[in-house]
Amino acid sequence: MTRRALILLEGSRYNGPLYVQAAQRLGLHPITLSADPAQYDYLAAECVEAIRVDTGDLDALIHECSRLRATYDIAGITSAGDRFYATVGKLCQHFDLPGPNPTSIEQCCDKFTQRQLLEEAGVPIPAYRLAADATDIESSAEEIGLPVIVKPVVGSGSVGVRLCRTVDELAEHTTYLLGGEHIWRSSPGILVEAYAQGPYYVADIMGDDVIAISGGHFGPPPHFVYREFSCPAVLTDDEQERIANISLSCLRALGLGWGPTCIEFRWTQRGPVVIEVNPRLGGATGPQLVQLAYGIDLVTEHIKLVIGDEWDLRSRHSHTAAVRFLVADSDGNLDRIAGGSRAAAVSGVAEVKLYVEPNTPIVRKGGLPECIGYVIAASPSLAQTEAILHRAVDLINWSITPFSTPGEQERPAAP
Repeated sequence: MTRRALILLEGSRYNGPLYVQAAQRLGLHPITLSADPAQYDYLAAECVEAIRVDTGDLDALIHECSRLRATYDIAGITSAGDRFYATVGKLCQHFDLPGPNPTSIEQCCDKFTQRQLLEEAGVPIPAYRLAADATDIESSAEEIGLPVIVKPVVGSGSVGVRLCRTVDELAEHTTYLLGGEHIWRSSPGILVEAYAQGPYYVADIMGDDVIAISGGHFGPPPHFVYREFSCPAVLTDDEQERIANISLSCLRALGLGWGPTCIEFRWTQRGPVVIEVNPRLGGATGPQLVQLAYGIDLVTEHIKLVIGDEWDLRSRHSHTAAVRFLVADSDGNLDRIAGGSRAAAVSGVAEVKLYVEPNTPIVRKGGLPECIGYVIAASPSLAQTEAILHRAVDLINWSITPFSTPGEQERPAAP
Protein backbone atom coordinates (compact mmCIF):
# COMPACT_ATOMS: atom_id res chain seq x y z
CA MET A 1 0.00 0.00 0.00
CA THR A 2 1.41 3.41 -0.99
CA ARG A 3 2.28 5.57 1.99
CA ARG A 4 0.41 8.88 2.29
CA ALA A 5 2.73 11.87 2.56
CA LEU A 6 2.28 15.48 3.60
CA ILE A 7 4.69 17.86 1.87
CA LEU A 8 5.80 20.74 4.09
CA LEU A 9 7.40 23.63 2.23
CA GLU A 10 10.21 24.93 4.44
CA GLY A 11 9.73 24.91 8.22
CA SER A 12 9.60 27.05 11.34
CA ARG A 13 11.23 26.79 14.72
CA TYR A 14 7.88 27.78 16.23
CA ASN A 15 5.07 25.91 14.44
CA GLY A 16 7.22 23.56 12.35
CA PRO A 17 7.44 20.79 14.97
CA LEU A 18 3.69 21.03 15.57
CA TYR A 19 2.97 20.36 11.88
CA VAL A 20 5.34 17.37 11.83
CA GLN A 21 3.81 15.86 14.98
CA ALA A 22 0.22 16.48 13.87
CA ALA A 23 0.91 14.89 10.48
CA GLN A 24 2.32 11.80 12.15
CA ARG A 25 -0.69 11.54 14.48
CA LEU A 26 -2.92 11.60 11.39
CA GLY A 27 -0.98 8.69 9.92
CA LEU A 28 0.83 10.84 7.36
CA HIS A 29 4.52 10.76 6.45
CA PRO A 30 5.80 14.36 6.67
CA ILE A 31 8.43 15.39 4.12
CA THR A 32 10.04 18.83 4.37
CA LEU A 33 11.32 20.53 1.24
CA SER A 34 13.87 23.20 2.12
CA ALA A 35 16.72 25.17 0.62
CA ASP A 36 18.61 24.42 3.86
CA PRO A 37 17.08 21.64 5.98
CA ALA A 38 19.87 21.96 8.57
CA GLN A 39 18.42 25.26 9.80
CA TYR A 40 15.50 23.35 11.38
CA ASP A 41 17.00 21.32 14.22
CA TYR A 42 13.73 19.50 14.93
CA LEU A 43 13.94 17.67 11.58
CA ALA A 44 17.04 15.74 12.62
CA ALA A 45 15.85 15.39 16.23
CA GLU A 46 12.61 13.71 15.11
CA CYS A 47 14.16 11.86 12.13
CA VAL A 48 11.89 13.70 9.68
CA GLU A 49 12.56 13.17 5.99
CA ALA A 50 13.94 16.37 4.48
CA ILE A 51 14.97 17.11 0.91
CA ARG A 52 17.19 19.97 -0.19
CA VAL A 53 15.65 21.91 -3.08
CA ASP A 54 15.50 25.53 -4.19
CA THR A 55 12.17 26.53 -2.64
CA GLY A 56 12.25 29.79 -4.57
CA ASP A 57 12.08 27.87 -7.86
CA LEU A 58 8.52 26.70 -8.62
CA ASP A 59 9.66 24.43 -11.48
CA ALA A 60 12.19 22.73 -9.20
CA LEU A 61 9.48 22.15 -6.59
CA ILE A 62 7.08 20.72 -9.18
CA HIS A 63 9.84 18.40 -10.38
CA GLU A 64 10.62 17.24 -6.82
CA CYS A 65 6.96 16.66 -5.94
CA SER A 66 6.48 14.75 -9.21
CA ARG A 67 9.46 12.57 -8.32
CA LEU A 68 8.03 11.90 -4.85
CA ARG A 69 4.69 10.87 -6.34
CA ALA A 70 6.41 7.80 -7.77
CA THR A 71 6.96 6.61 -4.20
CA TYR A 72 4.25 8.28 -2.13
CA ASP A 73 0.60 9.19 -2.33
CA ILE A 74 0.90 12.94 -1.78
CA ALA A 75 -2.15 13.69 0.36
CA GLY A 76 -1.49 17.41 0.62
CA ILE A 77 1.02 20.27 0.44
CA THR A 78 1.28 23.11 2.94
CA SER A 79 3.66 25.28 4.97
CA ALA A 80 3.96 26.32 8.60
CA GLY A 81 4.54 29.99 7.70
CA ASP A 82 3.33 32.55 5.18
CA ARG A 83 6.60 33.26 3.36
CA PHE A 84 6.10 30.28 1.00
CA TYR A 85 2.32 30.03 1.29
CA ALA A 86 1.66 31.52 -2.16
CA THR A 87 4.01 28.92 -3.64
CA VAL A 88 2.05 26.28 -1.73
CA GLY A 89 -1.11 27.51 -3.47
CA LYS A 90 0.55 27.25 -6.88
CA LEU A 91 1.75 23.71 -6.17
CA CYS A 92 -1.70 22.68 -4.98
CA GLN A 93 -3.22 24.06 -8.19
CA HIS A 94 -0.68 22.20 -10.30
CA PHE A 95 -1.30 18.86 -8.57
CA ASP A 96 -5.07 19.42 -8.14
CA LEU A 97 -4.91 19.41 -4.34
CA PRO A 98 -6.86 21.56 -1.83
CA GLY A 99 -5.00 24.78 -1.13
CA PRO A 100 -5.12 28.55 -0.74
CA ASN A 101 -5.58 31.03 -3.59
CA PRO A 102 -1.99 32.06 -4.45
CA THR A 103 -3.02 35.47 -5.81
CA SER A 104 -4.85 36.32 -2.58
CA ILE A 105 -1.84 35.20 -0.53
CA GLU A 106 0.59 37.28 -2.59
CA GLN A 107 -1.60 40.37 -2.24
CA CYS A 108 -1.89 39.85 1.50
CA CYS A 109 1.85 39.32 2.04
CA ASP A 110 2.61 42.65 0.34
CA LYS A 111 1.70 45.00 3.19
CA PHE A 112 1.20 47.98 0.91
CA THR A 113 -1.18 46.11 -1.40
CA GLN A 114 -2.92 44.72 1.66
CA ARG A 115 -3.41 48.25 3.01
CA GLN A 116 -4.85 49.42 -0.32
CA LEU A 117 -7.40 46.58 -0.47
CA LEU A 118 -8.45 47.05 3.14
CA GLU A 119 -8.81 50.80 2.66
CA GLU A 120 -10.97 50.30 -0.44
CA ALA A 121 -13.23 47.99 1.58
CA GLY A 122 -13.65 50.54 4.38
CA VAL A 123 -11.69 48.51 6.95
CA PRO A 124 -10.21 50.74 9.69
CA ILE A 125 -6.42 50.93 9.26
CA PRO A 126 -3.70 53.45 10.15
CA ALA A 127 -2.77 56.20 7.68
CA TYR A 128 0.07 54.89 5.50
CA ARG A 129 2.51 55.74 2.70
CA LEU A 130 4.82 53.67 0.51
CA ALA A 131 8.45 54.81 0.46
CA ALA A 132 11.34 53.76 -1.75
CA ASP A 133 14.20 55.86 -0.37
CA ALA A 134 15.25 58.14 2.46
CA THR A 135 13.57 61.19 0.91
CA ASP A 136 10.27 59.31 0.59
CA ILE A 137 10.47 58.12 4.18
CA GLU A 138 11.10 61.63 5.47
CA SER A 139 8.30 63.22 3.44
CA SER A 140 5.85 60.41 4.34
CA ALA A 141 6.55 60.84 8.04
CA GLU A 142 6.05 64.59 7.69
CA GLU A 143 2.68 64.09 5.96
CA ILE A 144 1.44 61.57 8.52
CA GLY A 145 3.00 63.24 11.54
CA LEU A 146 5.37 61.74 14.12
CA PRO A 147 5.40 59.25 15.73
CA VAL A 148 5.28 56.74 12.86
CA ILE A 149 5.91 53.05 12.35
CA VAL A 150 8.53 52.27 9.69
CA LYS A 151 8.78 48.69 8.41
CA PRO A 152 9.58 46.58 5.34
CA VAL A 153 6.68 45.97 2.95
CA VAL A 154 7.41 42.23 3.11
CA GLY A 155 8.39 40.51 6.33
CA SER A 156 7.21 38.90 9.55
CA GLY A 157 8.04 38.57 13.23
CA SER A 158 8.36 42.37 13.61
CA VAL A 159 11.83 42.18 12.02
CA GLY A 160 12.82 45.63 10.77
CA VAL A 161 9.79 47.24 12.42
CA ARG A 162 10.42 50.32 14.56
CA LEU A 163 8.53 53.13 16.20
CA CYS A 164 10.16 56.42 15.20
CA ARG A 165 9.22 59.23 17.59
CA THR A 166 11.71 61.85 16.46
CA VAL A 167 13.43 62.96 13.27
CA ASP A 168 16.70 61.47 14.57
CA GLU A 169 15.09 58.07 15.21
CA LEU A 170 13.57 58.19 11.74
CA ALA A 171 16.98 58.89 10.17
CA GLU A 172 18.63 56.16 12.24
CA HIS A 173 16.12 53.48 11.22
CA THR A 174 16.21 54.62 7.60
CA THR A 175 19.98 54.11 7.61
CA TYR A 176 19.52 50.67 9.14
CA LEU A 177 16.96 49.55 6.54
CA LEU A 178 18.65 51.04 3.48
CA GLY A 179 22.30 50.94 4.55
CA GLY A 180 22.88 47.21 4.15
CA GLU A 181 22.26 45.89 7.68
CA HIS A 182 18.69 44.73 7.12
CA ILE A 183 18.29 41.49 5.14
CA TRP A 184 15.57 42.02 2.53
CA ARG A 185 13.28 39.16 1.57
CA SER A 186 12.20 40.98 -1.59
CA SER A 187 12.96 44.18 -3.49
CA PRO A 188 13.34 46.96 -0.90
CA GLY A 189 10.07 48.70 -0.16
CA ILE A 190 9.19 50.53 3.04
CA LEU A 191 5.84 51.24 4.65
CA VAL A 192 5.46 54.36 6.77
CA GLU A 193 2.29 54.44 8.83
CA ALA A 194 0.68 56.26 11.73
CA TYR A 195 1.31 54.78 15.16
CA ALA A 196 -1.95 53.21 16.30
CA GLN A 197 -1.86 53.37 20.09
CA GLY A 198 -3.91 51.12 22.31
CA PRO A 199 -4.24 47.54 23.58
CA TYR A 200 -3.03 44.83 21.19
CA TYR A 201 -5.23 41.90 20.12
CA VAL A 202 -4.92 38.97 17.72
CA ALA A 203 -7.81 37.10 16.09
CA ASP A 204 -7.16 33.48 15.12
CA ILE A 205 -9.39 32.38 12.24
CA MET A 206 -9.93 29.11 10.39
CA GLY A 207 -11.92 29.39 7.19
CA ASP A 208 -14.39 32.12 8.07
CA ASP A 209 -14.73 31.14 11.75
CA VAL A 210 -13.15 33.41 14.37
CA ILE A 211 -11.85 30.78 16.79
CA ALA A 212 -10.12 32.92 19.41
CA ILE A 213 -9.10 36.47 20.28
CA SER A 214 -5.93 36.86 22.33
CA GLY A 215 -4.39 39.86 24.05
CA GLY A 216 -0.70 40.67 23.91
CA HIS A 217 1.97 42.93 25.37
CA PHE A 218 5.29 44.10 23.97
CA GLY A 219 8.53 45.15 25.55
CA PRO A 220 9.54 48.82 25.62
CA PRO A 221 9.72 50.78 22.33
CA PRO A 222 11.07 51.50 19.82
CA HIS A 223 10.98 47.80 18.80
CA PHE A 224 8.05 45.41 19.05
CA VAL A 225 9.31 42.36 20.90
CA TYR A 226 6.57 40.12 22.30
CA ARG A 227 6.62 39.71 26.07
CA GLU A 228 3.30 38.06 26.93
CA PHE A 229 0.08 36.75 25.36
CA SER A 230 -3.09 35.46 26.97
CA CYS A 231 -6.05 33.63 25.44
CA PRO A 232 -8.84 34.55 25.56
CA ALA A 233 -8.36 38.31 25.81
CA VAL A 234 -10.32 40.21 28.43
CA LEU A 235 -13.05 41.78 26.27
CA THR A 236 -16.75 42.54 26.56
CA ASP A 237 -19.17 40.71 24.27
CA ASP A 238 -19.57 43.89 22.22
CA GLU A 239 -15.79 44.32 21.84
CA GLN A 240 -15.40 40.70 20.74
CA GLU A 241 -18.16 41.14 18.19
CA ARG A 242 -16.58 44.28 16.75
CA ILE A 243 -13.21 42.55 16.30
CA ALA A 244 -14.88 39.48 14.80
CA ASN A 245 -16.92 41.55 12.33
CA ILE A 246 -13.88 43.53 11.17
CA SER A 247 -11.95 40.26 10.84
CA LEU A 248 -14.55 38.88 8.44
CA SER A 249 -14.46 42.15 6.48
CA CYS A 250 -10.70 41.63 6.08
CA LEU A 251 -11.23 38.15 4.68
CA ARG A 252 -13.70 39.45 2.10
CA ALA A 253 -11.47 42.38 1.13
CA LEU A 254 -8.39 40.19 0.63
CA GLY A 255 -10.04 37.15 -0.92
CA LEU A 256 -9.07 34.93 2.00
CA GLY A 257 -11.20 32.45 3.92
CA TRP A 258 -9.53 29.15 3.01
CA GLY A 259 -7.46 27.79 5.88
CA PRO A 260 -5.87 29.85 8.65
CA THR A 261 -5.68 33.62 9.04
CA CYS A 262 -4.22 35.65 11.90
CA ILE A 263 -5.26 39.32 12.20
CA GLU A 264 -3.54 41.85 14.48
CA PHE A 265 -5.41 44.81 15.97
CA ARG A 266 -4.87 47.85 18.14
CA TRP A 267 -7.88 49.16 20.07
CA THR A 268 -7.57 52.90 19.57
CA GLN A 269 -9.78 55.89 20.32
CA ARG A 270 -11.75 55.06 17.18
CA GLY A 271 -12.11 51.40 18.13
CA PRO A 272 -10.32 48.35 16.66
CA VAL A 273 -7.83 49.22 13.91
CA VAL A 274 -6.25 46.50 11.76
CA ILE A 275 -2.48 46.46 11.98
CA GLU A 276 -1.79 43.41 9.80
CA VAL A 277 -3.53 40.44 8.22
CA ASN A 278 -1.40 37.30 8.07
CA PRO A 279 -2.53 34.36 5.87
CA ARG A 280 -1.32 31.72 8.32
CA LEU A 281 -1.75 30.49 11.86
CA GLY A 282 -0.67 32.82 14.64
CA GLY A 283 3.10 32.89 15.01
CA ALA A 284 5.23 31.78 17.93
CA THR A 285 2.88 30.05 20.43
CA GLY A 286 -0.54 31.02 19.03
CA PRO A 287 -1.75 27.47 18.25
CA GLN A 288 -0.68 26.14 21.66
CA LEU A 289 -2.59 28.90 23.46
CA VAL A 290 -5.77 28.19 21.48
CA GLN A 291 -5.51 24.46 22.17
CA LEU A 292 -4.97 24.98 25.90
CA ALA A 293 -7.78 27.54 26.12
CA TYR A 294 -10.41 25.78 24.01
CA GLY A 295 -9.15 22.30 23.17
CA ILE A 296 -9.01 23.09 19.44
CA ASP A 297 -5.85 21.88 17.70
CA LEU A 298 -5.60 24.39 14.85
CA VAL A 299 -2.55 22.73 13.31
CA THR A 300 -4.28 19.35 13.08
CA GLU A 301 -7.48 20.91 11.73
CA HIS A 302 -5.48 22.84 9.13
CA ILE A 303 -3.81 19.63 7.94
CA LYS A 304 -7.23 17.93 7.73
CA LEU A 305 -8.35 20.71 5.39
CA VAL A 306 -5.15 20.39 3.35
CA ILE A 307 -5.68 16.64 2.78
CA GLY A 308 -9.40 17.00 2.07
CA ASP A 309 -10.71 15.61 5.37
CA GLU A 310 -13.50 17.15 7.42
CA TRP A 311 -12.30 19.39 10.21
CA ASP A 312 -13.76 19.88 13.69
CA LEU A 313 -13.54 23.40 15.17
CA ARG A 314 -15.80 22.79 18.17
CA SER A 315 -14.56 24.05 21.55
CA ARG A 316 -13.95 21.32 24.15
CA HIS A 317 -13.45 23.46 27.26
CA SER A 318 -12.87 27.04 28.41
CA HIS A 319 -9.62 27.81 30.21
CA THR A 320 -7.18 30.73 30.20
CA ALA A 321 -3.78 30.11 28.66
CA ALA A 322 -0.85 32.51 28.62
CA VAL A 323 2.76 32.63 27.49
CA ARG A 324 5.69 34.64 28.82
CA PHE A 325 8.55 35.12 26.38
CA LEU A 326 12.11 35.13 27.64
CA VAL A 327 14.00 38.02 26.09
CA ALA A 328 17.66 38.92 26.51
CA ASP A 329 18.18 42.32 28.14
CA SER A 330 21.64 42.97 26.67
CA ASP A 331 24.00 41.99 23.85
CA GLY A 332 26.89 39.65 24.48
CA ASN A 333 27.80 36.00 24.89
CA LEU A 334 25.27 33.87 26.73
CA ASP A 335 27.36 32.15 29.40
CA ARG A 336 24.63 30.04 30.92
CA ILE A 337 20.89 29.50 31.00
CA ALA A 338 19.33 27.28 33.63
CA GLY A 339 16.11 26.44 35.44
CA GLY A 340 14.08 25.18 32.51
CA SER A 341 13.37 21.77 34.04
CA ARG A 342 12.39 23.33 37.38
CA ALA A 343 10.03 25.72 35.62
CA ALA A 344 8.47 22.85 33.66
CA ALA A 345 7.76 21.03 36.94
CA VAL A 346 5.55 23.86 38.26
CA SER A 347 1.93 22.71 38.39
CA GLY A 348 -0.06 24.30 35.57
CA VAL A 349 2.93 24.84 33.26
CA ALA A 350 2.19 23.30 29.86
CA GLU A 351 5.52 23.88 28.11
CA VAL A 352 8.95 25.40 28.59
CA LYS A 353 11.08 26.00 25.50
CA LEU A 354 14.63 27.35 25.45
CA TYR A 355 16.03 28.22 22.02
CA VAL A 356 19.60 29.00 23.00
CA GLU A 357 22.47 27.16 24.64
CA PRO A 358 25.53 28.44 26.52
CA ASN A 359 28.20 30.17 24.41
CA THR A 360 25.62 31.59 22.03
CA PRO A 361 26.26 35.18 20.87
CA ILE A 362 23.24 37.43 21.40
CA VAL A 363 22.81 40.49 19.17
CA ARG A 364 19.46 42.19 19.65
CA LYS A 365 17.93 43.76 16.54
CA GLY A 366 14.27 43.81 17.51
CA GLY A 367 11.47 41.42 16.59
CA LEU A 368 10.50 37.83 17.34
CA PRO A 369 14.00 36.34 16.68
CA GLU A 370 15.11 38.16 19.85
CA CYS A 371 13.13 35.65 21.92
CA ILE A 372 15.42 33.10 23.61
CA GLY A 373 12.59 30.96 24.97
CA TYR A 374 9.14 30.92 26.53
CA VAL A 375 6.95 29.45 29.24
CA ILE A 376 3.28 28.52 28.66
CA ALA A 377 0.74 27.89 31.40
CA ALA A 378 -2.99 27.31 31.64
CA SER A 379 -5.65 27.20 34.35
CA PRO A 380 -9.36 28.00 34.82
CA SER A 381 -8.67 31.73 35.42
CA LEU A 382 -6.39 34.50 34.16
CA ALA A 383 -5.19 35.43 37.67
CA GLN A 384 -4.22 31.83 38.42
CA THR A 385 -2.49 31.42 35.07
CA GLU A 386 -0.46 34.61 35.56
CA ALA A 387 0.57 33.46 39.04
CA ILE A 388 1.77 30.12 37.60
CA LEU A 389 3.77 31.93 34.93
CA HIS A 390 5.34 34.24 37.48
CA ARG A 391 6.50 31.30 39.65
CA ALA A 392 7.86 29.38 36.68
CA VAL A 393 9.67 32.27 34.98
CA ASP A 394 11.35 33.23 38.25
CA LEU A 395 13.05 29.81 38.25
CA ILE A 396 14.78 30.47 34.91
CA ASN A 397 17.92 32.57 34.89
CA TRP A 398 20.78 33.32 32.55
CA SER A 399 23.89 35.44 32.35
CA ILE A 400 25.32 37.39 29.41
CA THR A 401 28.87 38.71 29.22
CA PRO A 402 29.20 41.86 27.08
CA PHE A 403 31.29 41.53 23.93
CA SER A 404 34.90 42.38 24.67
CA THR A 405 35.68 43.68 21.17
CA PRO A 406 33.54 45.41 18.52
CA GLY A 407 34.28 42.58 16.07
CA GLU A 408 32.48 40.06 18.27
CA GLN A 409 29.21 41.89 17.66
CA GLU A 410 29.39 40.88 14.02
CA ARG A 411 28.88 37.26 14.96
CA PRO A 412 25.39 35.93 14.27
CA ALA A 413 22.56 36.59 16.69
CA ALA A 414 20.72 33.79 18.44
CA PRO A 415 18.62 31.81 15.95
